[in-house]
Amino acid sequence: MGRKFITLCLTALGLFAADLVSAAEPRLIVNIVVGSMRAEDIDRYSANFGAGGIRRLAEEGTLYTDSRYDYQQTTTPVSLATLTTGAMPSTHGVIGTRWMDYTSNRPVLLLGDAEQPNPEQLIAPTLGETLLQQAPGSNAVTIAAEPVSAVVMSGRSGIAYWLDEACNWASSPAYVETLPDWISRSNREHYNTSYVASEWRTLLGSDRYRNTRHWDVALSGKGRRAKGQKGKLNLTSDYEKLLYTPAGNTALFGFAKQAIAQYRLGKDATPDLLNICLDPSRRIAEAYGPESIEVEDMYYRLDRDLEDFLTFVFAQVKNEEVVVVFTSDHGTSPSYDYGPHATDRFNNRQFEVIVNGFLNVRYGTGDWILACEDQCLWLNHNLIYERGLNLSEVQNEVAIFAMQFSGVSHALAATAMRTSYFGSGYARKMQNGFYPRRSGDVILNFVPGYIEERDRCVSSSGSLYGYDTQVPLIFYGSGIGAQRIGRRVDMTAVAPTLAHVAGIAEPAASEGEVLKEIVDL
Repeated sequence: MGRKFITLCLTALGLFAADLVSAAEPRLIVNIVVGSMRAEDIDRYSANFGAGGIRRLAEEGTLYTDSRYDYQQTTTPVSLATLTTGAMPSTHGVIGTRWMDYTSNRPVLLLGDAEQPNPEQLIAPTLGETLLQQAPGSNAVTIAAEPVSAVVMSGRSGIAYWLDEACNWASSPAYVETLPDWISRSNREHYNTSYVASEWRTLLGSDRYRNTRHWDVALSGKGRRAKGQKGKLNLTSDYEKLLYTPAGNTALFGFAKQAIAQYRLGKDATPDLLNICLDPSRRIAEAYGPESIEVEDMYYRLDRDLEDFLTFVFAQVKNEEVVVVFTSDHGTSPSYDYGPHATDRFNNRQFEVIVNGFLNVRYGTGDWILACEDQCLWLNHNLIYERGLNLSEVQNEVAIFAMQFSGVSHALAATAMRTSYFGSGYARKMQNGFYPRRSGDVILNFVPGYIEERDRCVSSSGSLYGYDTQVPLIFYGSGIGAQRIGRRVDMTAVAPTLAHVAGIAEPAASEGEVLKEIVDL
């Protein structure tokens, strides 16, 4: 009896100790955002993924199969702000890379200064900012290919790096006064250009690919380019070759490993945060479309890079006390030039001219339209007031007129957004993406498949449909079990969940629920 009692006590103590280990704060949180990755892509391409990359995360971590952004403006800066603040665009205020100032009639840039990007236009605090405020001694480092991604994910504090057009790692005084010696040395040696290959060839044999279309990638085992195959992008610089080929993702993971070593991330008991935004994935998806071999091959190469990166990370941190989040900023539309469900394109400039002509007929000649982009139309308030017109009436007239255009399914005036509450349907998602001080006078929603016309873009995001809003979401690491969760999850949940994992309060503007499968509240 005595031995049995001792054995039971030791077992209970062991279980208690195990619970303490699983509840321990991680030394390092790694937040990996893959540009334009659809939720379905994990299962679609899993047969060709290796065991140590995406499959490792999906099979050994907690995979949410129905995670979504619950608003219309699913573009990169908007969704990155949602991921890192835990708030809707209606709260965090990021509606795009620029908007119009109604007083000066001039554009306001999200990054402020193109030469020295800064976070001054950001409103809601990010997870990184919150961590630095509440956990003295912690680090928050953000790495992205593009400055807008780095700035939005980092917020007003921490350290942020991005690629400049010379393929060098850059930052701004908002984050670092001068580049560290190890980065300056890498830039002098043009290290990033070593990732650029003279030719993009498929990683696997041609019979292994599910997709069929290709332009600039050469199929392994065949000639340089298949007969009749035409190139698409004609990349002319190393910078473009980094942003529009898998080499860019490889460079980002390589730099992330250097940052972990140089900043000693995860080396002490105070949790650190590393954000990585893989912008090249989005560029490739936009240029070639989700049905292309280019996109598929990019995922297979990303998977290999991820496996190498994860091996490095878990070897660097004591007791493997790491939590990895793997997700995306948005999905992407079907290609406008492919298949029975091909998309069509909406010409913003043409729309501006026609709407301005309509207002000329109604109210007299004038420059009534300031801008139209990201499905927002800004009116000239100064001119409207000079003519003694009612702003709400003009907004409503334009919204009704916009409904006559091919591709427009809904148009809501800003007045309706401000004065009404939409509890369901398309209007709720449009309202969730509306920030009164920045959003346009009229917000458009396109029919499924329509995208705004842009150069090098056959597929895009920015809609409230499933192909844009549903994204992968995986939590993996210390104390997180292997499970597949089918309930719907809002992407505002990521930041508050990670805050609880790190043992800090949620970011101040956070609206999301903490995921119970990750944090035992």
